[in-house]
Amino acid sequence: MKKQSVLNLIKYHVEKNENAFRNESINIARYFDSIGDEQLAEYIMALIAESNLYTPQGSDFESEFLKQLDINQMEPLNLPLVIVDDIKGMINAINHNVGINKFLFEGAPGSGKTEAAKHVARLLDRTLYYVDFDYLIDSKLGQTNKNISKLFSDINLIPNSNKIVILFDEIDVIALDRVNTNDVREMGRVTSTILRELDRLSDLNKEVVIIATTNLYSNFDKALIRRFDAIINFNRYTKQDLIEVGENYFSNYIKNFKGISKDTRLFRKILNSVENLPYPGELKNVIKTSIAFSNQDYEYDYLRRLYNSLIGNLDYEDINKLHREGFTVREIEKLKGESKSTVARKLNREVN
Repeated sequence: MKKQSVLNLIKYHVEKNENAFRNESINIARYFDSIGDEQLAEYIMALIAESNLYTPQGSDFESEFLKQLDINQMEPLNLPLVIVDDIKGMINAINHNVGINKFLFEGAPGSGKTEAAKHVARLLDRTLYYVDFDYLIDSKLGQTNKNISKLFSDINLIPNSNKIVILFDEIDVIALDRVNTNDVREMGRVTSTILRELDRLSDLNKEVVIIATTNLYSNFDKALIRRFDAIINFNRYTKQDLIEVGENYFSNYIKNFKGISKDTRLFRKILNSVENLPYPGELKNVIKTSIAFSNQDYEYDYLRRLYNSLIGNLDYEDINKLHREGFTVREIEKLKGESKSTVARKLNREVN
């Protein structure tokens, strides 16, 4: 350890510069960790963590790579029970405080990974920061590596690390398989830096919670996967799960619109008729726009729009085909915007 580090500690203590004192202490811990004295490094970090208990949460903390996310106003989280059970287990593991603190959420876009991370932070009563990749990734060769090292240094500087969750949303951008990327050398350096920093974080800071999300798990670097304590798969929605999610969105949105008649039965029948329902993120947008874009002069126009978005254009849909698919005359009337007598007449004509 350099003499200057000792002098800096004394100087910062006299000046009552807590942030600089903490930063210098972490650098000293990193030094001892780098020369193999992990026990002393952990002891120093434990002392820093203990002192953080007396530091107001988030006071004077700034980072160009970390931005705080508001988790106060959030919609209810609609997840299958099998995923909810995993989330509960994850929270239990964190509360046991045994160093299980790094989690990877993998699944298709719109499957609820990011929203789940927000709810985890809320349930743990922790502040949520997300990594801003726009600032982290640099086109200059080697700069991204330096930024990643600085990012993890910033994470270690956050006061009250036992009250923090860090979200690497869509970490794919810096963690794809090194073997299958065009720029193997640069991606290898970036991934190696992340691996090293995650290992150090495990040694020096066992209280901060790390959550990463990925849409491209099959292309994810295998060595990096092993750095996470648990992986939660969000691709476990049954069709019934998605229908229930859709009904929840439908009930929440439609009550805000006047002149629209709520028909949950027909809404559900349309969703049941869809061969492959989209995941919640996309499904929510389809339902929202179907209701918001509907014609105020026709109370069931949103159902027509919903059918058109998920199945096909009703203007070209054969009435007899709709009837064979289980839609009643009254339901076809609502979907097509035609009178009951007109629908019945067309059906009879088809039969005859």
